Amino acid sequence: MQVHTRRDVLKLFCNAGAGAALCGLLPRPAMADAMGLPPGIQLYTVREDLAKDVPGTLKQLRQIGFLEVETAGFGKYSAREFRTMLDDAGLKAPSAHLRFAGTDFGPVFDDAKTLGAHYATSSSQATVNPPPRPAGLPAGQRPAMAPLGLDGFTRLAEQMNDIGTKAKAAGLQYAYHNHNYEFEKMPDGSFGYDVLVHNTDHDLVKFEIDCGWMCAGGADPVAYFTKYPGRFKMIHVKEFQAMKGPSTSLSGAARPQGTDLGQGFIDYKRIFAAGRKAGIEHAFSEQENPFPVSQMASAKVAYEFLHASS
Repeated sequence: MQVHTRRDVLKLFCNAGAGAALCGLLPRPAMADAMGLPPGIQLYTVREDLAKDVPGTLKQLRQIGFLEVETAGFGKYSAREFRTMLDDAGLKAPSAHLRFAGTDFGPVFDDAKTLGAHYATSSSQATVNPPPRPAGLPAGQRPAMAPLGLDGFTRLAEQMNDIGTKAKAAGLQYAYHNHNYEFEKMPDGSFGYDVLVHNTDHDLVKFEIDCGWMCAGGADPVAYFTKYPGRFKMIHVKEFQAMKGPSTSLSGAARPQGTDLGQGFIDYKRIFAAGRKAGIEHAFSEQENPFPVSQMASAKVAYEFLHASS
């Protein structure tokens, strides 16, 4: 009689198809593959350290072993000053998360080019104009986001095409980063994310899959790599604590809770294997609250996770 280990059982379940994105919903051992890419980190992960000491934090990330970063604002510094600090630390920023509000994106494109970035990436385009904060909402907690619906996602796709057109004219490539709200179900049973992919120009709009948020929303990065070849150029390597089921909420008790890589439910072994075949160019680790020890301690765990199989 063949004896199956817990890892064997989990692997069989994860490869079963539609349930792969939420496979197990239990902590699993790290089974990572760096995809042969330079180790990267989204700087939002170490935002508390950056608020105290930008040059020191960047140098510490380089000492840990990271070679690439993705920016999330520059604090009190200009893009030029931030670029100088990146250069001093020996780090490159191939992608920048930027705020695309209004219609004139020239200044944000200039910032991206100053950094030396190729990808001008929107962090959360549907929340550029957030709903008003209700009275009594605790500090630091987001107001609840209303469902976008088919019309909302269709309009968002139009905005993305516009940004992509202007980014191309500026010599940049626009990329869209997801959260979990894009996995709201549409009337035909598909996800809002599919509306975005279907209704955006293949060349003007690329996608950065945040694997953590996508899996938390009930979808599967591997399935998307297969379904839409050539659309995905970057990933975020993010982990969440075990969940009872998918969530598309960014606020309150339904918001997924972050944890260190390797301590959640997402099977990155299969994601990395598929991502390599899909032509992923950059992989940035990123983490959401809460942090078990500190943000920098979690950054160290993330680096080790990315290279667990190197």
